[in-house]
Amino acid sequence: MGIFDKIKGAIWGEAKAAEAVPAPTQSTAATANPAPVPTPAPSSTTAATSPATSAPAAPVDIAAILDAAVKKSGQKLDWKHSIVDLMKALGMDASLSERKELAQELGYTGDAGDSAKMNIFLHKALLKKLADNGGKVPADLLD
Repeated sequence: MGIFDKIKGAIWGEAKAAEAVPAPTQSTAATANPAPVPTPAPSSTTAATSPATSAPAAPVDIAAILDAAVKKSGQKLDWKHSIVDLMKALGMDASLSERKELAQELGYTGDAGDSAKMNIFLHKALLKKLADNGGKVPADLLD
């Protein structure tokens, strides 16, 4: 699994966790009618289709997920401008070697020794690729 896949998995995993939060309020409404809850017996069918439905139907709100991740981290991180902070917010290794690997995945052709230029490229390319893969990224971050 590549670095991009790890980042995407972390963000989409957080999105799934956020989707699961409203479920208890729905289940409390469903407890008023206990009969319909056990009726959908195709739980094996649901389990069989869960890998196919692993991606949320609605676009994943990247800003909301990363803002929540920063808050959860307890650190002062600026994910909107820093690839290092974005990776740290997700609890990932943001070392130079990891960023160089991500740069290769995202097609960086510049000097990997110039980490400042590479980091700027990585941040923009990562957000664009997240948007291309179903993420909702604020337009001002895609410029």
